[in-house]
Amino acid sequence: MAQLIDGKAVSAAVKAEVAEETAKLRDEKGLKVGLAVVIVGSDPASRVYVNNKKKACEAVGFQSYEYALDESTTQEQLLDLVNVLNRDDRVNGILVQLPLPKHIDEKAVINAISPDKDVDAFHPINVGKIMIGEYSFLPCTPAGVMRLIESTGTDITGKQCVVIGRSNIVGKPQAMLLLQKNGTVTICHSKTKNLKEICLGADILVVAIGRANFVTGDMIKEGAVVIDVGMNRLENGKLCGDVEFESAEKKASFITPVPGGVGPMTIAMLMKNTLTAAKQQAGIE
Repeated sequence: MAQLIDGKAVSAAVKAEVAEETAKLRDEKGLKVGLAVVIVGSDPASRVYVNNKKKACEAVGFQSYEYALDESTTQEQLLDLVNVLNRDDRVNGILVQLPLPKHIDEKAVINAISPDKDVDAFHPINVGKIMIGEYSFLPCTPAGVMRLIESTGTDITGKQCVVIGRSNIVGKPQAMLLLQKNGTVTICHSKTKNLKEICLGADILVVAIGRANFVTGDMIKEGAVVIDVGMNRLENGKLCGDVEFESAEKKASFITPVPGGVGPMTIAMLMKNTLTAAKQQAGIE
């Protein structure tokens, strides 16, 4: 039976590190850290995420600035706000909650955020830095996954790593981070042939395909580390991941639960990125 990777415990440790350093910088350097979160419209899931980010800011000692805009906000109005926040010295990190209403071009908004304040690490400049391994920030979910793998004591060097999913937010950067830790990486997706055979060769399996219970125990190598990034709601209202937990648990050495695995890490790493941004903007290494 697999050992559970407790995302709540690991994320609490990350937030405690951030809180300690934030207090030290405030006391010794007079530095205050500020995160601006922009939400457009009233999507219930987005509202939950924004509230959780505000709570996390309070927990680590950041200033939190929320901008809740009406669904009818135009793209021009949103871009104007982003430009104001880019110039606001109180704001070290800017996060525009996705998804945005259909009439707004997400790419245009992401590109408008200053790369120095892009704590989601979605701006093309930050994406490029990840490719060459000279990054300031990492996308929060892949960075959280790396921290969870690290918490198991697993050495990634030389391991066969399989990432299922090729999104710009998780799959692609996840593959880059595993590669930078000397893993041998295969990226799979919905068009991949012989997926089961590829998965069975994985020492580390990261699943981010967005399909409930997609990966089953018979696709998992005995003793593999399994990280389930998925978050799906079944018809009965229960949350589940992209990995069928009960069968996978019997094969893996370590596995993340859903909920309580990768989810808590995303916000913890956002706090870490915001602190990094504040230090860089203040010229503190």
